[in-house]
Amino acid sequence: MPEPTRTRDRSWLPRAGGAAALVLVLLAGAAFAVVHWSGATLGADDEALARVHLSAFGGTVTGARVVTASGKTVPLVRTGDLLTPAKQLASGQRVRVTVDVRRPGIVAWALGKVRHEHLTLRTPQASVASRWIDAAADGTVRVPFDGTVERVSYVLGHQASERRLATPATTVSLGRPAAAGSVKIAASARPWLRLDHQATVDWFPKAKVPVAIVSPKPGGLRGPAEPIRLTFSVPVRQALGGTKPALSPSTPGRWTKPDSHTLVFTPSGYGTGFGQAVHVTLPRTVGIAGQDGRDVRAVREVSWTSQPGSTLRLQQLLAEAGYLPLDWAPSGTPVARTRAAQSRAASQAPDGTFSWRYANTPKELKGLWTPGKVDVITRGALMMFQDEHHLAVDAVAGAGVWKALLDDTIAGKRHAGGYNYVYVHRRVPQRLTLWHAGHTVLTSPGNTGVPAAPTELGTFPVFEHLAVTTMSGTNPDGSHYHDPGIKWVSYFNGGDALHSFNRASFGTPQSLGCVELPLATAAKVWPYTPIGTLVTIEQ
Repeated sequence: MPEPTRTRDRSWLPRAGGAAALVLVLLAGAAFAVVHWSGATLGADDEALARVHLSAFGGTVTGARVVTASGKTVPLVRTGDLLTPAKQLASGQRVRVTVDVRRPGIVAWALGKVRHEHLTLRTPQASVASRWIDAAADGTVRVPFDGTVERVSYVLGHQASERRLATPATTVSLGRPAAAGSVKIAASARPWLRLDHQATVDWFPKAKVPVAIVSPKPGGLRGPAEPIRLTFSVPVRQALGGTKPALSPSTPGRWTKPDSHTLVFTPSGYGTGFGQAVHVTLPRTVGIAGQDGRDVRAVREVSWTSQPGSTLRLQQLLAEAGYLPLDWAPSGTPVARTRAAQSRAASQAPDGTFSWRYANTPKELKGLWTPGKVDVITRGALMMFQDEHHLAVDAVAGAGVWKALLDDTIAGKRHAGGYNYVYVHRRVPQRLTLWHAGHTVLTSPGNTGVPAAPTELGTFPVFEHLAVTTMSGTNPDGSHYHDPGIKWVSYFNGGDALHSFNRASFGTPQSLGCVELPLATAAKVWPYTPIGTLVTIEQ
């Protein structure tokens, strides 16, 4: 009997296949969820530089940094989701933010241990919205910005201030300074940004006419080569029309317009003369605020006085040019040999040191020297300079003297004659000593004035130098004298002079105030006593 045929029951196969498919779907879904929930997102933030968000299986942030366009790397500090630079960045700077995320467990095995997120952005920036503003009716000055700012620094007058605003704002109040003025101000949109975009803002009081801020301050002193700056509350063309201001006295230089509201006159050469009144006449009336800011004066003319030349600088230049018995050396960098630099230094003398040129300078001469004061040494040197440059010999440093002296300084010219000095002792036996460039040239008997007409004690510069002349005057008894052919004459004090005279003897009071010398001696002395040479009469 044949065995029965056995058949395998396959009814379970559909059920097993469905379960496997379900497992695969579940595994795929789990993998997708892990991948989806293991991510990190990086974006910009309104307060911090950036914000990082980690998903459920995102892992841990292990590093964050920002790289600037120049390649500099700055660490980022993480506070919750916020990322803030550890060091201040520049405003308006393009940067790249990178965050390193370490994945957890099996996610790290499946997707890699570390994930890097990148974000490129530009740091926020807030700029001054207007450089020319009107003060409020109560005098408050508010500087506007084109965005919110959180930190500000400014220089108002000579006072520097820096502060963080209580709340972000689009304007910054400076309080109530003068009604017209200028401020240098910088602001940042975030505390972690540098204050590196400084701008100058000018403010003005409201008035019926355009208002001008004038520099230097009107009515005061200005350097001869100092620029004149006029900044108007409205554009220059609106304030003045198409005509430029006129400068008096006429001064070489030019007007420029660095921006729409400003005119600047820059002198060339030495500028205006030292100690001169300077006027700028405007084509239209403008307002200038008073010192208290409450009074706006309508004017057509603005005036200053050029600073006078410094006596100390005059002495420095005369020493450098060889007209003094002293040398001078600057403490720092020498003044540049340009007209502008020398003009500035003429009114503001640089620091330096004087030293005597000769080791055996007579004590009588040393006692006459006072730096910074127009002493007799300075007057004598100035007279010699004036005479050699064919200027009026008056011992006054006028505009012509300064120009000639500065020209010589720039050219490096130096008086080469050495320094001469004459001193005379009135005590009997009376004698004259001629000193030149560190050496006593000669000593000779001489005659000074009789008791009725004594030679005045003191030191005097020679003011007239004659090879021969006629001397006339009145004797103590009222009679007159007239002596032609007097040789080798150097007048130093009124009618008193060094000169030759025919006498039987020398060394006692015999003259009418002059210092009489033997003919041969006078002939030797005369070449050493040009105009400006000092003559000392001592007891």
